[in-house]
Amino acid sequence: MLSLEFFPPKDPSGLTSTLSLIEELAALNPTFMTVTYGAGGAQTGPAEELVRFINEKLKLIAVQHLTCSRHSVAEIDGIVSDLLKRGIRHILALRGDPAQGETEFRPHPAGFSCARDLTRHLAARSQFSLAVAGYPEVHREAQSPESDLAYLKEKVDAGGEIIITQLFFDNSHYFRFVDAARKIGITAPIVPGIMPIGNIKQLKRFTSLCGAIIPSEVETRLAKLENDPEGVIRYGTDYAISQGEALLAAGVPGLHLYTLNKSAQVRPIIEQLGLGESKTL
Repeated sequence: MLSLEFFPPKDPSGLTSTLSLIEELAALNPTFMTVTYGAGGAQTGPAEELVRFINEKLKLIAVQHLTCSRHSVAEIDGIVSDLLKRGIRHILALRGDPAQGETEFRPHPAGFSCARDLTRHLAARSQFSLAVAGYPEVHREAQSPESDLAYLKEKVDAGGEIIITQLFFDNSHYFRFVDAARKIGITAPIVPGIMPIGNIKQLKRFTSLCGAIIPSEVETRLAKLENDPEGVIRYGTDYAISQGEALLAAGVPGLHLYTLNKSAQVRPIIEQLGLGESKTL
């Protein structure tokens, strides 16, 4: 199984190039494509365009990210009704990040405070296939690895059918995470999320947001490539391929690639790992 994640461009002028990229990578026949939530919690505009394009033009499974952020229950019901009208029946249910400029998540007074409750609400409709997020290196706000896993089980029990993990760069974190999940009764597929390293500043920003650890050997190598952007891209591509090979050899259910809306790394990774099956669209 191969899944690819895209995000809606902040500038509408970038929509055409993003759609072209999605079509290019769709030719490699991914199992599904996910689209992150729109900027500022918006569900319309570019995010809607990407989902519609994947579903209607490319005839592939489009998975819409949906967060609790800044929405009442009534507003969420309106959003999902809209998704159904457009033929979208796959959702990745998330709590969402704190609002811009804030350090703590503040739920809408008439909304949901966590992804578990959102998942349960969506599952009650019996109209969607639901995915939830998992954190191999533990969610930043979790009190402990044990409580984080217990909460993941609650999300799965609430209706999550598949778990897509946050990015990580040390496969041992993923394997320990899966082993621990199985021991507490989580049986849903746990798909590892891989992000190719393509820019050092971007890498540090993403890892600071999600809490992923950059292995010391990776930091050492990147330090030597600080003034070699092309070298960073080559190294990041090779590293993701190496990660993917080890994961696939261990029998993971598939790979979820965070594309960052770029193909220069994603296409060779897919092809080298033998995940893509070229087809004419």
